[in-house]
Amino acid sequence: MILQSLAGLPTYLAYFSTAFAIVIVYLIVYTRITPDDEFALIRSNVPGAAIALGLSLLGFTLPVTSVVAHTENLIDCMIWGVIALIVQVIVYFAARIPVPNLPQRIAAGDLAPAIWLGSASLAAGALSAASISY
Repeated sequence: MILQSLAGLPTYLAYFSTAFAIVIVYLIVYTRITPDDEFALIRSNVPGAAIALGLSLLGFTLPVTSVVAHTENLIDCMIWGVIALIVQVIVYFAARIPVPNLPQRIAAGDLAPAIWLGSASLAAGALSAASISY
């Protein structure tokens, strides 16, 4: 019975590893397009940086988890991971339209712009996840 339960372990490891790698790529790309070093801000105890980046990460992982749950191959997982990344980059720049000095305000410790950016990222991720259908 245990061996039967573990029969799916190779597939689990393949999808988890792929999704984890996609998340790392996302974090690298996202933190490169923003003008500030989010991780340095987080280490400096700037809550807004953690809020914005954390919610953005959740917004990114929602469509990735959706595709992992609905697809039968790793190529689709990678393709949709790239699409989810593009969506989050677009949201980042779109969120700056009503708040042009958004990155500077987040770096300065303002929470409202961070919550705005994080919420926009999370909303876009939820819409993106729901739009993935097979």
